[in-house]
Amino acid sequence: MKILVRGTNWIGDAVMSVPALRELRRVFHDDQITLHTRSWAEGLFRDASFIDEIVPFDPQKWKLKDALDNSDFLRDDGYDLAIILPNSFESALTTFLTRIPRRIGYNKDLRGMLLTDPVPVPEWKGRRHEVYYYLNLIAEVEHRVLGTRTVSEGLADGYLEVAAERREAAREMLGRAGVRNGQKVVALGPGSRNSLAKRWPAEEFGRLADRLAVNLDVSVVLVGGPDEKEVASAVAAAATRRPIDLIGQTTLDEVTAVLSVADLMVSNDMGLAHVAPAVGTPTIAVFGPTDPETTRPFGENAVVVRSEEPGDGHLWPSVDQVFQAAVSRIMQDEDDSEPYDAG
Repeated sequence: MKILVRGTNWIGDAVMSVPALRELRRVFHDDQITLHTRSWAEGLFRDASFIDEIVPFDPQKWKLKDALDNSDFLRDDGYDLAIILPNSFESALTTFLTRIPRRIGYNKDLRGMLLTDPVPVPEWKGRRHEVYYYLNLIAEVEHRVLGTRTVSEGLADGYLEVAAERREAAREMLGRAGVRNGQKVVALGPGSRNSLAKRWPAEEFGRLADRLAVNLDVSVVLVGGPDEKEVASAVAAAATRRPIDLIGQTTLDEVTAVLSVADLMVSNDMGLAHVAPAVGTPTIAVFGPTDPETTRPFGENAVVVRSEEPGDGHLWPSVDQVFQAAVSRIMQDEDDSEPYDAG
């Protein structure tokens, strides 16, 4: 059987779908699984063992054109089953126009008529982590296609593989940027593309960068996308020891590898805050007024830091609170991990 999975639209959502994709591979272990996803996602999934093929696309201005263009080049591949992870009408329309015989997705945005198996949105949606939303869909796929129920929330594995050569290239990049041999690397993610309300103040990141560099003798590296260069400048201006700035200078492929060799990630609620724990890096997610319950980074190696007294109107944590969390994570992992080596 040939299975087409329509991937999600945001970096964080893509990472949160990994446990579901791993379960899909376990359940349909002998079948071909193709991920139809936005081009940037190749940087996340290029080494994934649970996908056989990635078919990338770049969205156009008009969603109808996306559906027509994508269905045209997918139609000849003869897929038997489509699993639609996003809730959008366009993603369901694409699989409908591709004439895939079995199309399974959540019944949202009036798209039920385009699906052969519209799945009701679970009543707990909005109260539980998004990882379980995607896992629930795969459980429905298994039951409707195979008649079995083996998908378990307890099997949620969000690990993303990064090949050894990509890790080595990331080490070389950090070495060229100024990281010394044997020095630990702390990545900071001070941006947040889709909401300013998710941003801990840049000045606080600058103060944190100084404390990390001075007190722990680590190399502080700023990571993020091209549209976050302004916040990088603000962080650097607030710091007395200028951090290494990679914001806007790496592809998603490259920054994923950089995070896989870092010793710690401290970040706002942004896409890369999900990537870091998925590639095995301890992560501290800084939250303020937004609720971390459903979209926090997933996994035992990710922790959320919020204000210790949220009722006083000061929702963001202090620099000292985040710094102490960072010290705790670095000390905890010191005996279990090797320091960064640039050469």
